[in-house]
Amino acid sequence: MATTRDRSLAAAVDLVGTQGVRALTHTRVDSAAGLPKGSTSNWFRTRDALVAGVLVWIAEQERADLTAAMAPAHTPDEVIDALTRLLDDATGRNAVRTRARYALFLEAAAMPEAQPTMRQQRSLFQERVRELLTGLRAPDPDTAARALLAVAAGLIVNRLTVAPDAPLRPIVDLAVRGCLAYSQGDVAGAE
Repeated sequence: MATTRDRSLAAAVDLVGTQGVRALTHTRVDSAAGLPKGSTSNWFRTRDALVAGVLVWIAEQERADLTAAMAPAHTPDEVIDALTRLLDDATGRNAVRTRARYALFLEAAAMPEAQPTMRQQRSLFQERVRELLTGLRAPDPDTAARALLAVAAGLIVNRLTVAPDAPLRPIVDLAVRGCLAYSQGDVAGAE
């Protein structure tokens, strides 16, 4: 059975992902989670703390999804297939969670105290993707990880807003193979 904290966080994600950030109040989270009034504020005293808590909770779930999807992926084609499935899930069955993440990112951008949490969560994702690309022998895994995460973010926003049926695999294929071929020395030599 889920803890009151987990119930609060799941309800908060659902509220933000379906109704937007203005729906994120302690009272509404308690109500949506079926918890007694004040339960959410026991865990997260302020709205800023609630925003930060939800962002961390979403990131933990998404990292778990990434780790599970990539466990069997050892070749470029397997990684491309796994990333395509992850992005399809992020814009399909997990679209509410993804919309909540993006809405909260924008909200937290104006909250200086949330910046360290956001940077830490991004760092953890970037490190996981860098490790994945290192395993595939990317010549510059740091730059490749940042590029691949940026492409994934763009695909997600595109699918959640204007092109819900946009094909993913061709773009993921191009991005992954480009990351595996990219070397800063190649670019520097071409200038």
